[in-house]
Amino acid sequence: MSATDRAGPGIYENPGILDRERIVAKAGFNRWLVPPAALAIHLCIGMAYGFSVFWLPLSRAIGVEQSVACADLNLLTALFTTSCDWRVSDLGWIYTLFFVLLGCSAAIWGGWLERVGPRKAGVVSALCWCGGMVLAAIGVITHQLWLMWVGAGVIGGIGLGLGYISPVSTLIKWFPDRRGMATGMAIMGFGGGAMIGAPLANLLMNHFKSPDTVGVWQTFLVMAAGYFVFMMCGAFGYRIPPAGWRPEGWTPPTDARAMITTRHVHLRDAHKTKQFWLIWAVLCLNVSAGIGVIGMASPMLQEIFAGKLIGLPDVSFTQLDAGQKTAIASIAAGFAGLISLFNIGGRFFWASLSDRIGRKATYFTFFALGIVLYALAPTAAHMGSQALFVAIFCVILSMYGGGFATVPAYLADIFGTQFVGAIHGRLLTAWATAGIVGPVVVNYIREFQINAGVPRDQVYDRTMYILAGMLALGFIANFFIRPLASKWFMSDAEVAALQAKTKTADAGATGSFGIGHGGLDAKAALAWAAVGIPILWGVWVTVQQAVVLFR
Repeated sequence: MSATDRAGPGIYENPGILDRERIVAKAGFNRWLVPPAALAIHLCIGMAYGFSVFWLPLSRAIGVEQSVACADLNLLTALFTTSCDWRVSDLGWIYTLFFVLLGCSAAIWGGWLERVGPRKAGVVSALCWCGGMVLAAIGVITHQLWLMWVGAGVIGGIGLGLGYISPVSTLIKWFPDRRGMATGMAIMGFGGGAMIGAPLANLLMNHFKSPDTVGVWQTFLVMAAGYFVFMMCGAFGYRIPPAGWRPEGWTPPTDARAMITTRHVHLRDAHKTKQFWLIWAVLCLNVSAGIGVIGMASPMLQEIFAGKLIGLPDVSFTQLDAGQKTAIASIAAGFAGLISLFNIGGRFFWASLSDRIGRKATYFTFFALGIVLYALAPTAAHMGSQALFVAIFCVILSMYGGGFATVPAYLADIFGTQFVGAIHGRLLTAWATAGIVGPVVVNYIREFQINAGVPRDQVYDRTMYILAGMLALGFIANFFIRPLASKWFMSDAEVAALQAKTKTADAGATGSFGIGHGGLDAKAALAWAAVGIPILWGVWVTVQQAVVLFR
């Protein structure tokens, strides 16, 4: 029951500091303060992508210099052992839990988020994500893997889901004139979290390591504390526009071909439409193709180009000695960093472009261009053109990131903005599905090819053609997306009742009243600097690593 309900008829009681009613923007608020608040949360939870930086040190948590291996260790005994070091494969389940729980929590609590607002969801996200890291640190200290799974994987995964979708609806409502750009800015942060967090984690582990510890639990605690401050600043920076607000001088598009509705579909009905499931398929197929490549980027470059990477064009991967394999592994790390940078940049570029050409046309571009590039990749590999191969996958990964950033605006265009955050949460089950499908396709086909005796530099050929086929299916699904029939939309009275708590007496006829004005004033500049400086540092570190590719 809300504060106004408890107060009784005709009586208004002040809402709590986390309540939705408390964060309705007042006159003079600058809408450009909202994207940095969203970025503050996404840059922290985006470290989920970079958690693999902890696997090798944690595999030596007991032995420190050398892993203490146990021959009879299996997944079940690994959860409770205190005398054997963990295997990387056991630790990798935390990564799986991240994205399964992200999709599930976003789907389950998306409706709750729409009711309580982004501030409360952001605070709960901070508590879960940072609290999960603290529990994981205790798991490392006590050497209990199950506690790391529960802490980082389950509780942290719930924080990921709530943090990921917390700004979506808010940003779309603040930027109806630039929906793609707004969501692209925030979701860019999720892709950039590892770009900042992974090198930071390495610096901290190197600082804390000693003959008695690999420095991981100390790093968890320091990062959890820093992330908590950053995420709370982001959560308390959220504001929502009053009902009826729109940017001064902006009018909603009236061209039906733009496929942008001015009405709203209720959360209870969205999943009943074929459009929801077509967009679900579009996201799942686009992500499946990209995520499979991300997971195998480093070994793929090493196995395809092998000795060519270090000036030995006639030496295959299996002929390299240990020192040479170490050398090409460092080069492949630069490749992984470079495609990560394009993954991040693509989120902003493609989402912003979708504001101009439309969401449907943007996804047509992803699929058509992606089919060509995946089909061309084996040719570039057989030509021995390292630069062309790298360029192909940089563009592919930019469209992978662009798919994530464009889909919230696509949903708002089709279903309206009233429940877009919750609808987006349910759609993220497509991501959880893709997280299984993509890696399985790439990994199992690779193993099958190797076992069949196919040379290492050719094992990915068939995989690329299969991924191109998946994109062709996505192209077809996108083709059939049409505007919704009138029967799916809520009545004006139902929408008015839902929006009643965010009305304001100052809004006037258009709801402008000075809200959303301005650009980079002093307060906005400070907010952008707080998130921009860490991003620039992460880009600099990534570029330094990637330069090795072109030496």
